[in-house]
This record gives sequence, C-alpha cells and structure tokens, in this order.
Amino acid sequence: MGVINSVCWLVRRLDEPHDTQAAHDSGGGGRLGLGGVALPAPPRPGPLLPPPRRPGGPSAQPPPGALRAAPGRRAMSADWFRRRFLPGAPLPAQGPPRPRPRPRPRCSPVPYRRPRFLRGSSSSPSAADASRRPDARPVRSPARGRALPWNAGYAEIINAEKSEFNEDQAACGKLCIRRYEFGVEEDQEWLTLCPEEFLTGHYWALFDGHGGPAAAILAANTLHSCLRRQLEAVVEGMVATQPPMHLSGHCVCPSDPQFVEEKGIRAEDLVIGALESAFQECDEVIGRELEASGQAGGCTALVAVSLQGKLYVANAGDSRAILVRRNEVRPLSSEFTPETERQRIQQLAFVYPELLAGEFTRLEFPRRLKGDDLGQKVLFRDHHMSGWSYKCVEKSDLKYPLIHGQGRQARLLGTLAVSRGLGDHQLRVLDTNIQLKPFLLSVPQVTVLDVDQLEPQEDDLVVMATDGLWDVLSNEQVARLVRSFLPGNQEDPHRFSELAQMLIHSTQGKDDNPTQEGQVSYDDISVFVIPLHSQHQGRSSH
Repeated sequence: MGVINSVCWLVRRLDEPHDTQAAHDSGGGGRLGLGGVALPAPPRPGPLLPPPRRPGGPSAQPPPGALRAAPGRRAMSADWFRRRFLPGAPLPAQGPPRPRPRPRPRCSPVPYRRPRFLRGSSSSPSAADASRRPDARPVRSPARGRALPWNAGYAEIINAEKSEFNEDQAACGKLCIRRYEFGVEEDQEWLTLCPEEFLTGHYWALFDGHGGPAAAILAANTLHSCLRRQLEAVVEGMVATQPPMHLSGHCVCPSDPQFVEEKGIRAEDLVIGALESAFQECDEVIGRELEASGQAGGCTALVAVSLQGKLYVANAGDSRAILVRRNEVRPLSSEFTPETERQRIQQLAFVYPELLAGEFTRLEFPRRLKGDDLGQKVLFRDHHMSGWSYKCVEKSDLKYPLIHGQGRQARLLGTLAVSRGLGDHQLRVLDTNIQLKPFLLSVPQVTVLDVDQLEPQEDDLVVMATDGLWDVLSNEQVARLVRSFLPGNQEDPHRFSELAQMLIHSTQGKDDNPTQEGQVSYDDISVFVIPLHSQHQGRSSH
C-alpha cells in the first residue's frame, strides 16, 4: 500500500506546473494547494533516481520543474507512470494538441514547365476560332524562327479544364554518342572524338502524364540522357559489321561469330536493347525523385530515334505513331491498355494471387456479375485463354474484376487506363493498400522502320501523338488530312507545324471539321510531324 501511495504522490508531482515544483525544490518542504496554501508533503520512501554528480564537486541540481534522472536516461512523464503502474486510471485533461509541422520533403518538388523549344511561341487561337468560339483553347507551336530536328513540326493544346496543368510533355534533339574503348593501360577509357566522328542521331518523345504532370516532366528531362548512356555502352557493337560476342574484341571461342550469327543478332538489336534498358532506368529515376519530393503520378512514353538510316519507335502506353505515305498508312506502335494486355495481367495475378489482397477476381466476364448469377453457368476466360468458355458462378466470382470495362473505358483494378508506362510507384487502389505498380510494365515495344530501304517520297512522314488525338481521329482520317494539306503548302518552311496545328483543330468540333464527325477531344493533345524525304536525301547525297 505504501508503494502505491508513493507512486500516486510521484504522479501528482509530475502533474504540477513548473512554478509549483520550483517552490518545492526551493526548500519549502511542502506542496502548494489551491490559493497558494502550503500542504504537508507525504513521506518520501527515498530518492527514486539518484541525482547525477559532477566529478569532484557537489551534486548537480536540476533546473526548476525538471525531473531528476539518472545519467543517460530520459526523464519520465506522468502519463508513462499512469500507464505503467496505474492501469485504468483516467488521464488528466489535455489542452489542444499542438499542430505538428509536416515533414519537409528531402528535395524540392518538380517545377512545372512546358517544353523548351516552345519558348517564345505564340499561344492564341486563330482569328476564325476566336470569332466563332470565344472559349476556344489555344494551340501552341514553336516560334517560326525555331527549327526542330529534321524540320519536324509540333503543336499542342491543353485539356478542357480537366486539370490545372497540361499533363503532356515533349522533348526532341540531337543524340551525340561517344565511343567506349578498352585500352591496354586502363581497362575503360572515354575518348572524346571530334564532332564529325560522333555517331549521331535524333530523338523525339511524347509523354502523357496522369495523376499530375511531375512524372512526364521528369521523363522529358531524363529519358534522353538514359538512352545516350545505354547507347554509348554498346556503340562499338553497333558500328561493327556484326556485333561481337565480346565487346572488347577478345575471342574466347573461335566459333563466337558463328553463334552470334545463328542467334540472328544484328546492330539494330543493340539499339532495341538500349531503348528497353533506358526506359527501365528512367522509370527507376522517376520513382526515386517522386518519392524524395513527396509527389506522385505516372506517364506514358512514345519515343522515335533515328540512327544509321533507321527509325526506332518505342512505345509504352496508349500514345500512337503512324507512317503516312501516298498510298499507305502503317501503324508504327501498338497501344498497351488493360484490354490489350489482359492475358499478361491475369497471368501475373494467377502466379501471385496475394497482389489482389482477396478484393478482386482475375477472371474476365462479359459483364459484372450479380448475386442472381450464383450457381449459373456464364461465359468467362482466364489467363491461358484467348477464346471463351463457361463456368458455374461461385461467390468469389462476384468480386470486382481485375480488368473492368471495354475499349477506352477499360480500367486496371478500377483505376488506370494503361498497362505500360513510367512512374506510378506510389499508386494504390482507392481506400486500399493494393499497389498497381506490379501490374505495370515500363518496357516499351520497339518497331524498326528502315528509312533507307523505304526510299521515302516527298510527302512521306511520321505522325506521333498522344491519345487525345486518337480518341477522335482514326489512322485513315489522319492520313486523309495529311494528304489534303501538304500539296498546297509546299513552299512554307513551317508547314509541318502548321499541319500539326490543323490536326489538333480537327479534334475540336469546328463547324468546318474535315472529319464531318463533330467529335471533340477534351484531353491534352501533343503532336509531332516528322518528314522523312529531306533527311533521306541528305543521307544519300552524303
């Protein structure tokens, strides 16, 4: 009983305000009650914790209001004593909690900006648009004095107030790739060659952001650097007649060239591998940067790279590139959505069912099942099926489907409309801890167009655009618009940017819409138009 009284006394001591405690420590020998009346102190069982002593001197006195503590130990609070020795005892009324300052991010958030090549550009709608539609969104293009690689054209338009920012980003420029040589004295040595000895190429990229513009901005500023590093690591194999087994030229087995030939490995395979590795590296950079800055989001990526007479088109997402010729329209990319990659996504859920956390079913049905479907045989398909079959509906089949919706409305885990892209490391299903990143691929599909072998004509070009354009226009409609525009604008050096603007205007539901559909795209739209003829002529003459 004496121990409990002592503990209660100590708790009351810890609850006293600092000035009251100071009065006690000043030698008063008692406690101050209401109105400052001195109360007798309870008998002390002895010091609970000995006060620290200074070497060779008197005992160190703690400051007023502080609990004496042993060296190296933290002072204990009254709340801790109540929880430890008086379970069930009510805690004293606390004042309003002090607001805790939010932890500062380890680095600054990604600043919002538009592509650098748009600096100095005008951003007003045409006079005809302004007179007919006062709310027309402006279409932006590079200033007339600014030339893009291959004299390519570009135009963009922001969404119809779907978000505060334009979440699309674009980048283009020249790739200068240095040789990576192995010396005798040093295993690895960078040799900076003269500009004319560089292996050079060109690069165009579109990034369609979601969940904010941060991931697309990071990708636009990072991916080309990742690609250059990956290409420099394999450039010796790219310029060789046949990629060697050992990049250093060292031959372990005399049959190495035969093994490489049997595998069908060519120089373009090294470029494809560099693109795939660059996308993966860029995805990791975006994940680290967004986590460090406390931001989130992701983006799709569509990239075109010209190297050694070939055009490489790498796509991860739902943007699209097409080749338009006088009598041909050729897709240069495939769109990656939950529908187009259904079997891969279902296979992943089959191998790792814990990714669904018991909240989703991986099976696909023509529609969302209801309670009345229990016990009935309905159409379904699983990861191993390209066709359909029937199964008896069980209770677990009533869960939300892993892939739900059709066409542009299809969603992965009810959240995301794409199945490949960069970023989204922090993305989770609403009100759950289920991550989407395991189902997303950052690896692109790469298509190779041999421009030299194609022998392009004067009006042959490549159109790259984010999904906002393709939501309204088909490949054939875009090709028809291209063929109707170019013949009357042969002398305009900026005709390809004018063509990109015209394509965007065709998605805005104008009265003179050439598609005669009257459809409107409310999404961000970014378009590159890349001519092939003049560049092919330059290579041939060189």
